[in-house]
Amino acid sequence: MNEELLSKKELLEITGISYGSLYRWKRKNLIPEEWFIRKSTFTGQETFFPKNKILERIDRIKNLKEDLSLDSLAEVFTPNLGTLKISAEEISKKGLIQKSSLDFYGQMRGKFKTLSFDNLLFLFVFDEMLQSGNVNLEECKIALITLEEQYKGFEGKNCVLFLCRKAGIATCFLASSPVTIRFDHETKVIIHLDLYERIEKLKIKLQE
Repeated sequence: MNEELLSKKELLEITGISYGSLYRWKRKNLIPEEWFIRKSTFTGQETFFPKNKILERIDRIKNLKEDLSLDSLAEVFTPNLGTLKISAEEISKKGLIQKSSLDFYGQMRGKFKTLSFDNLLFLFVFDEMLQSGNVNLEECKIALITLEEQYKGFEGKNCVLFLCRKAGIATCFLASSPVTIRFDHETKVIIHLDLYERIEKLKIKLQE
């Protein structure tokens, strides 16, 4: 599976921003370093970006920069989430997770007073999968366990969660993004979730 990419030239033309603004926003951590993807082309090395992510991010920057400084914007896009602790009551109050998913999670992991951001993210993904109707509860549990056991190994780098079925048997794994994976014709990809997109969505919900 290939993520659609946008060249730097195309990006500047579509958004109307300057080369200087693009790299100033990069230095301020408004645009992640890993989104600047160097690839070989027939004209030499060129820079590409994940299309949907970069266009959405630049649109948000342009909408917010009139009211916020670049330093304040950096805090919006890269807040310190490592120390976050959120209670079950606040999760429910903000509508972050459906009650059915909270109940299932409580049955699996026991009652909890607070969750870290990573565990909240895992539960957020669990909830999205469960509410999609494409997977059953056991498959959601497999995905949750995979996240709990493997996510830290990516050390903050963007990754994608895959849940596949072959002959009725589900398997789940994480892969670095951007990623190219080819499966045999008997394997069906049921879930393909970009973890960075879920982090961004969750951060916005936490700020509401």
